[in-house]
Amino acid sequence: MSDTNRPAIEMAGVEKHFGATRALRGLDLSVPAGTVCGLLGPNGAGKSTAVRVLATLVAPDRGTARVAGHDVVRAAEDVRRSIGLAGQHAAVDEGITGRDNLHLLGRLHRLGARRARVRADELLTRFDLDEAADRLVRTYSGGMRRRLDLIASLVTSPPVLFLDEPTTGLDPRSRQEIWDTVKELAAEGTTVLLTTQYLEEADRLADDIVVVDHGAAIATGPPDRLKAAIGSQVSVTLADPDQLAHTAVVLSALTGGDAQVDVAERTVTVLTAPSVSVLLPSLVRELDGAGVVAEDVAVRAPSLDDVFLALTDRAAAQSVGGALSVAAAQSAEGAQAAEAGQAAEAGRAA
Repeated sequence: MSDTNRPAIEMAGVEKHFGATRALRGLDLSVPAGTVCGLLGPNGAGKSTAVRVLATLVAPDRGTARVAGHDVVRAAEDVRRSIGLAGQHAAVDEGITGRDNLHLLGRLHRLGARRARVRADELLTRFDLDEAADRLVRTYSGGMRRRLDLIASLVTSPPVLFLDEPTTGLDPRSRQEIWDTVKELAAEGTTVLLTTQYLEEADRLADDIVVVDHGAAIATGPPDRLKAAIGSQVSVTLADPDQLAHTAVVLSALTGGDAQVDVAERTVTVLTAPSVSVLLPSLVRELDGAGVVAEDVAVRAPSLDDVFLALTDRAAAQSVGGALSVAAAQSAEGAQAAEAGQAAEAGRAA
């Protein structure tokens, strides 16, 4: 890129229609160079369409998109020279060896016969496929095929890499191997846009998360900030079910959240407001002082699964929408700037 301050991946107001289907509805996206961005959303949210637009496989109907400083419409060839793409399904040729797959791709990218062979050997060794390099790909395990597909996208050492659900269907060990590969690439400065249905995967790999629903971004920010935006989950299990109603009142008063009662499990659960910090020892003391006899008290930090469900579930989104909007604003302006703004607002109110 000529401008080192420009994000490696940008989308502004991108729309894409397929007949009556609006796959993208004004999607905005900005990924700094050398970071991993996790693109999350339910099936049909527009994640794969966004990748296809960025990879120049389909043209946007409206809006602009740039990759490595190049416009995906006006400079499509420059974009293609700057990216690697691993789709949802391994695209390697199963009828030839792993080494021949990489060598063939190198020749197609005009590396020349010698350079293509050298590059194939480098990648096979680096990503621990050298022992299987001369076996037919049809004999590879699912994890090995996905790893070969991933490193095939690296033949030209692209600065930007698109991974569209790269670990779908893999066993935990194979998934971990792909994760390690992505971490290594990011550590070396590759910009990665990752779509995934595995929220643990995004939590482990991504510097920033963009949650997409119905073709638009509904929240953006680092995983920890998005998780903090929906508060903590407090759960109290009672010895006496007759205390459920009383406990629900007490717990709501202590946490500021709406208590949910499970009569069968003798449990009261509440999701706290994001601004409320609940410490287990003090909570136990408060419950004891209120006469609540608890068998178990737990305070659990929210997971990325909780964020995903809260954002994409309509009913849950209504109850936490304000907090999540704050999270999105913080991701754009920075946590310190947001906190300073809140402090200034409090001062004016006083």
